[in-house]
Amino acid sequence: MQKKKVTAPQAKAFSVHLLTASGSFLAFLSLVAASEERWTAMFWWLGLALLVDGIDGPIARRLQVKEVLPTWSGDTLDNIIDYVTYVLIPAFALYQSGFMGEGLSFLSAAIIVVSSAIYYADTGMKTKENFFKGFPVVWNMIVFTLFVIGPGEYLSFAVVVIAAILTFAPIHFLHPVRVERLRPFNLAVFLAWCGFGAAALLQDMQAQSWVRAGIGVTGVYLFCIGALMQAMPQLGRKGA
Repeated sequence: MQKKKVTAPQAKAFSVHLLTASGSFLAFLSLVAASEERWTAMFWWLGLALLVDGIDGPIARRLQVKEVLPTWSGDTLDNIIDYVTYVLIPAFALYQSGFMGEGLSFLSAAIIVVSSAIYYADTGMKTKENFFKGFPVVWNMIVFTLFVIGPGEYLSFAVVVIAAILTFAPIHFLHPVRVERLRPFNLAVFLAWCGFGAAALLQDMQAQSWVRAGIGVTGVYLFCIGALMQAMPQLGRKGA
């Protein structure tokens, strides 16, 4: 029986799956750093994982990976890695650092992992415009912001509880790449947040006040703009 040859489109499509899978190794490196309480290194690895997660989707759609390799699920692979990098490692970092106190740190980690696991089971987590329905469990960004700004244990715990509740609320949250409305501006704000985040890491998490302010302002915008666009459906539409 003659074996089927691997075509060039199939090889290219599978290379995208390998790119996505590389996020699992970045997650491993991040977990090692977290276990050793090297928070700057941990967030650098998570940042690289976020970069991979941001570019593999557009590449996959361009190469029509689903059509070329229909028996390989990029969505499943992506969800597995996302749960580890977006949820599990940030929750572990909260617990391991204990910066909310032992009790609240443990409770926060429990809230994060359980609520996020339920969220990932929701097959209708996105709208037709590619907004997320409910807080999209980007705990890597939330925990990083808490580490840098350091608002105190009770306010930090309140942020965790509110975000976990909003996971199941019928409120839209922005996907900065896939939502077309206001995409250039929203993407610029997201890149600005990444820039401030990189500056904080270069300052070994002891960020200067302007860096903390930048992370806070851009983070609040990204957290709230989806709900604003939901309340104002004509906002950002051409001709509106």
